[in-house]
Amino acid sequence: MPDTIRGPGAGSRRRASTLFPGRRFGPLFALIVLIGAGALMTTCVHRPDALTQVQRSGVLRVATINSARTYYLGPHGPKGFEYDLARGFAQSLGVKLRMIIVPDRAAIIQAVNSGRAQIGAGLAISPGRDTRVRFTPPYLSTPLDAVYRQHASKPTKLADLSGRLVLPDNTALAAWLRRRHPDLQFTVDRTANTEELMARIAHGDIDATVANADLVAMNQRYYPKLRVGFTLKGVRQQMAWAFAGTALGHRQDGLYNKAIAYLEQARSKGRIKILHNRYFGHAARLGFVGGAEFARQVKKRLPRWKHYFKKAGRKYGVDWRLLAAIGYQESRWNAKAASPTHVRGIMMLTRDTAQRMNVDNRSNPQQSIDGGTRYLLQLRKRLPKAVKPPDRTWFALAAYNLGLGHVLDARRLLKRAGRNPNVWVNLRDALSWLSEKRYLQHTRYGYAQGKQAVAYVSDIRAYYDILKWMTSDKKRQHKPAALDEQPSASGADQGDDKNTPPDISITSPAF
Repeated sequence: MPDTIRGPGAGSRRRASTLFPGRRFGPLFALIVLIGAGALMTTCVHRPDALTQVQRSGVLRVATINSARTYYLGPHGPKGFEYDLARGFAQSLGVKLRMIIVPDRAAIIQAVNSGRAQIGAGLAISPGRDTRVRFTPPYLSTPLDAVYRQHASKPTKLADLSGRLVLPDNTALAAWLRRRHPDLQFTVDRTANTEELMARIAHGDIDATVANADLVAMNQRYYPKLRVGFTLKGVRQQMAWAFAGTALGHRQDGLYNKAIAYLEQARSKGRIKILHNRYFGHAARLGFVGGAEFARQVKKRLPRWKHYFKKAGRKYGVDWRLLAAIGYQESRWNAKAASPTHVRGIMMLTRDTAQRMNVDNRSNPQQSIDGGTRYLLQLRKRLPKAVKPPDRTWFALAAYNLGLGHVLDARRLLKRAGRNPNVWVNLRDALSWLSEKRYLQHTRYGYAQGKQAVAYVSDIRAYYDILKWMTSDKKRQHKPAALDEQPSASGADQGDDKNTPPDISITSPAF
């Protein structure tokens, strides 16, 4: 038995001697042994977990796609629901945010599992994906609508879509349909996203798709022929952040747990609701009928007054399209418009307001637009410093419609209720209280038709979005999801928050 054990060893030593003549263990052999030992030691040393990596580098890397719902570059910098949510998380960690833009959702998962990004954003939870990545609990749940074209046969159930339905590639919905409705025939388009498919439906190129209800409402403003056949039952789009799967050996419970805590706090404190309203809250109100009429008037009436809106915009540092949206909401761009309450002109100024703005003739389009612009900026400037953009503009628009005193009353009511008085999503609620008897004793200016002001602001936001899209390169850029506000060059935003957000670096083949 001992001879049996020694035999191979002796043979090995003889072979070693043959490889290294004259030496039993040569220098090269010793070097190989040292390298092997070093490699063995290296495999025993764990890489830092994800939270430690983020803290050491000072950068949080988030992968997502470029879309109206996730991330896009507005005229004044990055925007998007997922971008704002991720930026808040980076701020809570005290680090910079780096957005990594990838071509599709499958690439988000690849970026996370390869370590290129620590978080994947813009993914819906699905059984296929949850085996590849580790999801947080969902922070947003949205219905899914079946979309078709006006005058086509209206679908009322999934079976009606069989053979007509087209979906984008790499969606959770496609996997769900294959599993739950194996007899349903549908096509997957690997070249188009959901918004592109809705555009094709509007143009008559395809018959139907299924899309997130927020996106449907948003796109109905641009494509009035889009219709909702029905809302899918038994399924909603559950959005969550994705982390590398634990089965791959990634150690990142610290970052994962902090993300869960941050998202829960954002939900419980209303931050997610605020962001959702900011990007999608005004989309559904206008509807396809109002959007279609507005689009017609952009071509019919706006050209006559566009020069004056642009002139006022340049003069006071305001996007002329916002001014035009206000003008349409006020008068439908009718220079001779008048109301029983004696307001007149394109911007519908009262006599008192016209006098304060030195407007001699309210029916003069140039004077009306110039005076209305200065009045809006004056209102925005008089708001408390704690009201930040873009909500500052919504507050000013409500004051334009209702009076600044009523807006300040609504803020007081919010303070009494223990709610943040400086965000539009809360003010929107409080404005409606101004017509309720139980609240009036706590106001200085009394009763007001606050719900009317809420509708007024929502309509202007929608008109502004449509006008931005109609006057931009629609084929090259995504349609804007919300107002991208730049502080006025006239100084109307004096006192606004001057704290700069974390530095942002963008890794993207698209930009």
